[in-house]
Amino acid sequence: MSNKVSIIGAGSWGTTLAIILSQKGIEVTLHSVFKEHNLAMQRERINALFLKGVKFPSNLIISPSLETALENQIVIIAIPAKFVRKICTTIKKHKISLKNKIFVSVSKGIEAKSLKRVSEIIREELGRVDIAVLSGPNIAQEIVSGIPSTTIIACKDKKIGKRLQLLFTSSAFRVYLHEDLVGVELGGAIKNIIAIACGISDGLGFGTNTKAAIVTRGLAEIARLGKKLGAMPQTFWGISGIGDLVTTCFSPYSRNRSVGEQIGKGKKLKEVIAKMSMVAEGVETVKSAFTLSKKIDVDMPITRQVYAVLYQNKSPQKAVSDLMRRPLKKEKVG
Repeated sequence: MSNKVSIIGAGSWGTTLAIILSQKGIEVTLHSVFKEHNLAMQRERINALFLKGVKFPSNLIISPSLETALENQIVIIAIPAKFVRKICTTIKKHKISLKNKIFVSVSKGIEAKSLKRVSEIIREELGRVDIAVLSGPNIAQEIVSGIPSTTIIACKDKKIGKRLQLLFTSSAFRVYLHEDLVGVELGGAIKNIIAIACGISDGLGFGTNTKAAIVTRGLAEIARLGKKLGAMPQTFWGISGIGDLVTTCFSPYSRNRSVGEQIGKGKKLKEVIAKMSMVAEGVETVKSAFTLSKKIDVDMPITRQVYAVLYQNKSPQKAVSDLMRRPLKKEKVG
């Protein structure tokens, strides 16, 4: 059975996966959605835009052709969630047979218009293809450096899940199996919102007490939403839940935490985003989560305040005050 892999999306995470799989001797084709980016990577053998200073293995293939990239059986979708539907539509236009193909989503977000998870978008656009989700506390710069890390591969088909577990596992990258796609995807998406909140706390000069409160109450929000949408509650206490949440809220590499920090220091969202070369998924996801929480009647106070700060011109100080002054209640974690 062939383990040739295509990766659609050459951001820092897609490129990192391409490198670590190639280092295992797996044939990997990396495709950027930007033509000139493909040509630059072919010429320079590095991803100067998103992963500076890391040389490509000699066996890593860069393909400017999406059609050529899609010839491999395993296809990893590594682009921001808001662009996934568009790339799926493009894949359909090429009219390539999707029979026996396995799609692996590593995107962390919820589509704003449909309020759907990435795996749902892929299934809706491409039909009954096999889908898995890879998600966890995975900072690209650490993993490409060989720092010991873990992640989750979630898949309904246990045979495919086991195959992907073996594919991605290396001496420094330990992969655990899971069957809860809903929980794993929601944990990966909503934690970015909580990371923005933690960044705002950092920007305001608050301390560890505050961040601990945001992380724990943020986890409660994620669990409440997940439970309402059919996720397994225990998923959120694992690697793709609290593991990913803690990493994203505390890591200096976290784009979402960094966005929040700049907002906490008084900058406006448009100003912050304009200076970023990579996407902070939480900026879009907060709109989706805010709308979804209202639609299905789930209380998400931190998400609500982050939305108000980013999109309703509410001051971070007022958001903090409103969170602290809410009616007192018994602690619930889900």
